[in-house]
Amino acid sequence: MKRAVSAAEANRNFSKLLREVRDGGSFMITSHGKPVAKIVPVQEEEDRRKAASSVLLKRLRNQRGVHIGRWKRDELYDEL
Repeated sequence: MKRAVSAAEANRNFSKLLREVRDGGSFMITSHGKPVAKIVPVQEEEDRRKAASSVLLKRLRNQRGVHIGRWKRDELYDEL
C-alpha cells in the first residue's frame, strides 16, 4: 500500500524509506500536496510490466488481421 510522504520528509528519512521499500513498502512522494514520484520495490514494477506485456500480446494474438490489398510504400506518403 502506498503511503504519501512529502518531498522534504522523504529527503530527511531517505534511508528509512529505502529500508521499508526493500521490505515491500511503497511511497508516493508529494510536493506541495501533489504527487510527483513513486518509490516502489523493483520487483513490483517488473511484475507490472510483464503483466501489461502479456495482456497486450494476448490481445494482439486474438485480433484479426485486416486485408487492405496491395500497396506501395510511396502511397503511405500521399497527401489526402
